Amino acid sequence: MKKIVFVTILTFAFLLSGCQTKAPSFTMDTYPKIDGSTVTIPLSEALAARLTGQTVEAVRPYILHNKTHQAYVNLIEKKVDLIFVTSPSKEEMDLAIQKDVELEVVPIVSEAFVFLTHADNPVKNLSLDQIRDIYSGKIVNWSEVGGPDKAIVAYQRPINSGSQTGFLELIMQGEAPMEPPKEQIIAGMGMLIDAVAGYENEVPSIGYSYYYFVVDMWGNEDVKLLEVDGIYPESESIRNKTYPLTTAYYAVLRKDSTKDSPERLVVDYILSKAGQTLMEESGYVKISE
Repeated sequence: MKKIVFVTILTFAFLLSGCQTKAPSFTMDTYPKIDGSTVTIPLSEALAARLTGQTVEAVRPYILHNKTHQAYVNLIEKKVDLIFVTSPSKEEMDLAIQKDVELEVVPIVSEAFVFLTHADNPVKNLSLDQIRDIYSGKIVNWSEVGGPDKAIVAYQRPINSGSQTGFLELIMQGEAPMEPPKEQIIAGMGMLIDAVAGYENEVPSIGYSYYYFVVDMWGNEDVKLLEVDGIYPESESIRNKTYPLTTAYYAVLRKDSTKDSPERLVVDYILSKAGQTLMEESGYVKISE
């Protein structure tokens, strides 16, 4: 009988206790093979530089992230040792079961799932219920949520992208979103932001992404983040979890990795005080203690 995979979401407080050990030291030859999502590339670069004693510029050519889904596939197929990603989708969990691989999913930095619209859209706040109704097709016009009398264009991401998995888990929670036209399914997170920014007094649109990507990696002055249930997403509201759509980026490794394996040493360092400081210095929000 095939073993059922068990995904362990370990808490920061549990791991941080007793985790103030000296930082491990690697060369690029001994550093674990790491993959991940686009959003965690700066995290991965900063980490590799710190643990190999090199500059970010020197390690950058070695940091190759294949995006969320392919990173999970590579980990499950044992092509890499560790990945930095969002939580696994159902398809990725099923693949782990099929390959008889047990995963550990460890939160390493706090994050927020955010919604954005054009900067000129007068709507600045939506309730979680309103967002869910927009994406299920129950609300179709901005006038229904205090905006102009114009139809809402609601962009989505492809299935198995990190942000689409987050959208289905955090927002829809089992309710099926409406199926959008193909032109409203945007392949890249940056492309989605630019699509929302292309409003130009025509049809206001809405899209979603992760806080770090919008604020620190992409940046576009023509979009704004929306409050959700009256709370604006920013570092403090993400850290203290007053913003209602907080989540995390995770280090995911195979359960059978040994205690002293390079990948476990790397995860232990990230969760140490020094590691969390490095995460903050790299622009991420540290895990709330």
